[in-house]
Amino acid sequence: MKNIVVVGSLNMDLVLEVNRVPKIGETIKGEEMSYLVGGKGANQAVAASRLGNEVKMIGCVGQDTYGEKILKHLKEEGVNVEGVIKDEAIFSGIATIFKTTNDNSIVVIPGANDFCNKDLIDKNLDIIKSADILITQLEIPLETVEYVLKVSKENDVKTILNPAPATKINKELLKNVDFITPNETEFEIISEKVFNHSNELEEAMVSWQKENISTTLIVTRGKDGASYVEEDTVKTLKSLEVDVVDTTGAGDTFNGALAHGLSHELPIDEAVTFAGTAASLSVTKFGAQIGMPTFEEVKNAH
Repeated sequence: MKNIVVVGSLNMDLVLEVNRVPKIGETIKGEEMSYLVGGKGANQAVAASRLGNEVKMIGCVGQDTYGEKILKHLKEEGVNVEGVIKDEAIFSGIATIFKTTNDNSIVVIPGANDFCNKDLIDKNLDIIKSADILITQLEIPLETVEYVLKVSKENDVKTILNPAPATKINKELLKNVDFITPNETEFEIISEKVFNHSNELEEAMVSWQKENISTTLIVTRGKDGASYVEEDTVKTLKSLEVDVVDTTGAGDTFNGALAHGLSHELPIDEAVTFAGTAASLSVTKFGAQIGMPTFEEVKNAH
């Protein structure tokens, strides 16, 4: 069993099922509403745990009802939450998700996630040092992300950065990132380019990879699979064809599954294929975490 540490966000997701997202100034009638545990950090932790890994979560929730529900849920999913603190000064993070038939739009209010700071990382250094691989994202303060990546690198812990929500990323941060996993939109922001065609995306990937040779770039492309650069050529591994119910959490499933594959020292093509299969399976059920597959489900789907 591999030891995966996730440093990141924990939210309560308020999921609103609607026929379409309302326009500015418009009021529409929704269909259903659900309360689900989410946040990229929590999602990735659950994804990795369901695949049979020992997963430890580091983050922050509020000392409120949502915080209690988040921690209870993660424990039930087999995630170690000793590295998660309850901060009585702030509310737990909340994400409001407008779910339409084939896609979703999300508004995140960080709340306690903004209190995931360097002190919290220092308090959990032993957990980080013991990791086979560490995953982090950008729903916590950027200075915390930079710090935990630096600490991980200093202790020879392999790192994955899921750069979402996307922002410009400096070279200093990147030198401590072993794998970076943007989707196409996030990669546009990171590369400061706009892609009108897939060949433009692939040209930018090759160019970016040449400039950042110590960080492996993996771009997730939804139903088109995931791509990475090998010997100055973009290699795309297709995803499974499935009936899509809810895309929420697909990217987080990919990252949790990628961590599983890399920690088990799978070659890059096998790790990406495994992650893509897990992500495809995750969209066949409603909710970011409900559809996340087990190891056997991924293995049998190949």
